[in-house]
Amino acid sequence: MPKRVLVVDDFTDTRRLAKVVLEKSGFEVIEAADGYEAVKRAVKDRPDIILMDLAMPVMDGIQATQAIRRHFDLSEVPIVAITAYGDFYNDRARDVGCNDVVQKPIEISRLRPLVEQFFQ
Repeated sequence: MPKRVLVVDDFTDTRRLAKVVLEKSGFEVIEAADGYEAVKRAVKDRPDIILMDLAMPVMDGIQATQAIRRHFDLSEVPIVAITAYGDFYNDRARDVGCNDVVQKPIEISRLRPLVEQFFQ
């Protein structure tokens, strides 16, 4: 069974690009357009890893990570924060439970290794 990746980003093009790359690499990809939808999808679909944009409408990635971490069965799911704001969110993201923080833009060639490192 392929590993399931939840890609959370408010930009449709970013989600679609990540989906194409990750599906070509054998992952199943679920999408969410904001933090609120991310929490709902995480609870419903139980991803193996979450790629979480931090700056989003409705509920940002910090709030969504906090909500996801409150679910006992999701507390160990790796969450990689993705941000275009440099180090601004770095400490906050780690404080709420993100396993890693990656700067945007992400090179497409780095996407697969970024995800795979959590399954070794």
